[in-house]
Amino acid sequence: MSVVQTVDNVALLPAYLAAGTAVLVLLADLLVARTRVTVSAAALGAVATAAGAVLVGSGGERRTFCVGADCSYVFGGRAALVAVLAALLTLGVLGLSGPLLRAGAMPAGEYCFLLTASMTGGVALGAAGDLITLIVALETLTLPLYVLVGLRRSSLASIEAAMTFFVVSVVATTLTLLGAALLYAATGALHLGRLGVVFAEQPELLDVPLTTVAVTLVVVGLAVKVTAVPLHAWAPTTYDGAPLPVAAYLSTVSKLGGVVALLAVVQHALPGRITGPVLALLAVLTMTVGNLVALRQRRTVRLLAWSSVAQAGYILAPLGALALAAGRTGDARAAAYAAAVAYAIFFVVLELAAFAAVVALRPTGADGGTLDELRGAGRRRPWAAAGLALALVGLAGLPPGLAGLFAKVTVVRSLLDGGAVWLALVVAVNAVLGLAYYLRVAAALWSTDRSTAGPIEPEPPGSAAGAGPVGRPAATGPASVVRAWPVAAVLAAATVAALVIGLAPQLVLDLAAR
Repeated sequence: MSVVQTVDNVALLPAYLAAGTAVLVLLADLLVARTRVTVSAAALGAVATAAGAVLVGSGGERRTFCVGADCSYVFGGRAALVAVLAALLTLGVLGLSGPLLRAGAMPAGEYCFLLTASMTGGVALGAAGDLITLIVALETLTLPLYVLVGLRRSSLASIEAAMTFFVVSVVATTLTLLGAALLYAATGALHLGRLGVVFAEQPELLDVPLTTVAVTLVVVGLAVKVTAVPLHAWAPTTYDGAPLPVAAYLSTVSKLGGVVALLAVVQHALPGRITGPVLALLAVLTMTVGNLVALRQRRTVRLLAWSSVAQAGYILAPLGALALAAGRTGDARAAAYAAAVAYAIFFVVLELAAFAAVVALRPTGADGGTLDELRGAGRRRPWAAAGLALALVGLAGLPPGLAGLFAKVTVVRSLLDGGAVWLALVVAVNAVLGLAYYLRVAAALWSTDRSTAGPIEPEPPGSAAGAGPVGRPAATGPASVVRAWPVAAVLAAATVAALVIGLAPQLVLDLAAR
């Protein structure tokens, strides 16, 4: 009996455009060998990919590589959104990379090719309809980044970062593949929709230890891509050792890819009874560890990396709440998924803005430096410093960063709707805890006192600062605490007030219903 498989080339158009962009970059670099032409080809290809995704996505859901009702590639509204985000974020990173490429710090042809090849994986990831396509697309997104991280010339830190990223990613991929293999052994299915049907029709499978192990391995393997605890420690080393634009790409497109993969398997394939407790535990550990360790950071990119770890916990929280809530409805599940998607989108936009401001504040080709090196940046470069401060305020969820505030309110509201009140409290406490290090960075931008940014190095002899006392230690005693606590208290109160105001309508409706 022959099996006929359908192929829809229109559904594949965004992926064709992304892959074609990578080929075009190679040809431009080979035939013209001018940085401006190569970067322009990559930028135009990214714009074309985004436009193609919008065009195809607006026509409704399209399926291809189908056998019967099971399809390996489904391009609909969510896939179009992921493709557009991947293309636009790639375009933004290309813009940040311009000064670095013009200075010859990295080869333009290889850099742009690897970036657009990674973009191709991001475009395909949102449309993946089975576990194999999902894992291949995620690895296509990740593999070029190993080289990009280590592409900075004459930098031992860059090489160490690339090796760290490579080793951890190989472990994550191995866990995911092993989980997928065990899942196939337990269910006989790999398509996401088919897996959901199998678990719905055969609930006894949930009591089989093999199923629990398989689901846990898949979730943990994918959670590594989101920098979730406990396999998270690669992120600070990798981000800090990579060129700044590559670190921006890692913290946005790469993390978005992990979130999309987790959303796909949790929403369509894996049983919530197993994934819920695993994701809830990962969310609590991730946001708490990320915030606590970020408090101790003195390097800018490492602080942003640990901040992104904490932010990953906020993204995982609504997913983990689904199976923990009794009597959850379809509306509550949809709200939880929408909250995770909304938070992920706002996070990657604000994170890219933060890295863009750091790139603007640092010399061309330099790393992120220390917080002390940002001291007084608001006086020297007011616009760039204001952009960084606004991005940090948004990540903290404070006004006037309305995007971050809306995202946090959406997450907490989805947790309350799902009945996971304790998890909502953990999110709120961590949101307040995160203010401490965001406040420290903001204070350093407009401060003339080195103690606001932590320990400093002695000034070189003969410098302007060398005329006075040098090498003062950071102020860590009671006096510094007294100076800082009123501002911290005001910001904490503002955060709590903002959450209450945002949640007030929902709380009133809940009370009225009771």
